[in-house]
Amino acid sequence: LLTTNEVSQLLSIPDLKTVAGLRDKAMLEMLYATGLRVSELTGLDCKDVDLEFGYVKCLGKGSKERIVPLGSVAIRVLKDYLKRGRPELVSAAGCEAIFLNHHGKRLTRQGFWKIIKKYAESLGTEKTITPHTLRHSFATHLLENGADLRAVQEMLGHADISTTQIYTHLTRSRLRKVYDQTHPRA
Repeated sequence: LLTTNEVSQLLSIPDLKTVAGLRDKAMLEMLYATGLRVSELTGLDCKDVDLEFGYVKCLGKGSKERIVPLGSVAIRVLKDYLKRGRPELVSAAGCEAIFLNHHGKRLTRQGFWKIIKKYAESLGTEKTITPHTLRHSFATHLLENGADLRAVQEMLGHADISTTQIYTHLTRSRLRKVYDQTHPRA
């Protein structure tokens, strides 16, 4: 789990002067903005993202389709990648995938793992950072800020709410805040 500050630091590392940096920044922002699984992220096609209304349509576990909101920062970064980065990567044969490798083909899960590992090392933290770390941070930060457990379940694509409850390990300060705001004798 990363703090919001650590997430911000991680997301600021990619070099936006390079095509790979534009792509990597867009992928990291998308992952944190949506809580998608890495396979869902790398499986996205251009048609699956509605930047006008701010939604992503993804195919989750068990081939279940779900719609996840996309925040303004992720929309801005993704637009930038689609305008300046992706056209440089797309091969002559064309590819519908949003995120492409340097051969113009769909970036694989393993390819993304290598990318996030590189940025995690740049961050210089003792914490292990994987694609799932951003998914976990996404869910925890939403819940810590008062999001409804059921809504987070939908966004994560969990069939069972008990799976989502893993992310409810609220911090002591959050528990104190809720207690102070809601208990009549606090």
